[in-house]
Amino acid sequence: MIDALEQAEAAVAACFDTSVWAANERDLVAALDATHRLEQRLAAVKLSLVRELDGRGTATAQGASSTAVWLRDRLRLGVGAARRLVELAATLDAAPVGVRDALTGGAVDVEQVRVIAETVETVHATAGTEAADKAVGVLVDWATQFDATLLRKLGTRILDHVAPEVADAAAEAALRAQESRAARDRHITISEQTDGRLRLTGILDTEAAAALRNAIDPLTAPTGPDDTRTPGQRRHDALADVCRLALRTGELPENGGDLAQVVVTTNYDTLTRQVGTGALDIGPHLTPEAVRRLACDAGILPAVLGGAGQVLDVGRQRRLISGPLRRALVLRDRGCAFPGCDRPPRWCDGHHIRHWADGGDTSLDNAVLLCGHHHRHVHHGGWAVRLGGDGHPEFVPPAWLDPEQLPRRNHYHRRR
Repeated sequence: MIDALEQAEAAVAACFDTSVWAANERDLVAALDATHRLEQRLAAVKLSLVRELDGRGTATAQGASSTAVWLRDRLRLGVGAARRLVELAATLDAAPVGVRDALTGGAVDVEQVRVIAETVETVHATAGTEAADKAVGVLVDWATQFDATLLRKLGTRILDHVAPEVADAAAEAALRAQESRAARDRHITISEQTDGRLRLTGILDTEAAAALRNAIDPLTAPTGPDDTRTPGQRRHDALADVCRLALRTGELPENGGDLAQVVVTTNYDTLTRQVGTGALDIGPHLTPEAVRRLACDAGILPAVLGGAGQVLDVGRQRRLISGPLRRALVLRDRGCAFPGCDRPPRWCDGHHIRHWADGGDTSLDNAVLLCGHHHRHVHHGGWAVRLGGDGHPEFVPPAWLDPEQLPRRNHYHRRR
């Protein structure tokens, strides 16, 4: 074996030194196919060696705690990759002869072998040995046409081909088991970070996953050619928009359901000029810019302190764009007013054109509807907002975007 492997290694090295640029396209494709077959055959040899070494206890004899740990050090693998190698070796060892022959013949890869072995095991437990033997042939044939992911999906209906008389009952049982696992495993974990952000992890069951996707997918598309958010950032912003919509319905329990409540503690003279840093009612502090943005459509509870630190006024909510004013704003803007945005009113915040902290009042002439993304964009992107002569909002882009700074309008809602 050592001699054969050394010869194969020398042959591979010679191939690597060959100038592939001189080969024609047909030869390149044939060489790629041959390389893939050789890779699968080598994988089969490697797995058989791992299985034999694991069975002999070589790892523990050499002082390692397990074969996976020994492989990690010996082959410089990640511990996860080493574990998968040991598991795959055991899977191949227990797999039907036809599956092992397919791998050693280069017809399938190791991931397909895993899928085939697991599927055949399920068929054996459900429909018996004869059906399992038939399943091997069908799955190996499919593996020559489909990758491991699609092969696993097709394998869920393998009984239709090898044991149709039990397929329906087995499918129903599998579905019930899947629902039971989903109900058992569903969870959301919220981990608070030191800076006030949250890390979300979890598993949603099928119904909740569908509801989440239906809610956020329409909101995750880029809003235009200048939308530089990553897909992950767009999903984050979409989830935040959905939460804002839920808060705005007023149908949440009474112990929650309000938009973000920002408590700002500042010196009175500072308040008359510009809002300083603020703190959410749950603790984390916010920058002045974030406070000014949230102040547009959230409940500000000013805690204005005099020179001696006494509380002069706490709990006044005077700048909310709500009720009749919001209805008038919706009638005027019909949705997010930022140029090119199609978000409907229910996804939008009321934005003060002249910030409330700068002395702006809460009136129709000083308000504009903006979706969550464009609300942030206006606060941080250098755009100016104003009302045109006809009373409709227009947006002046920053000079770096348009040196002439020609005002732009949203014509999407006008067309509806």
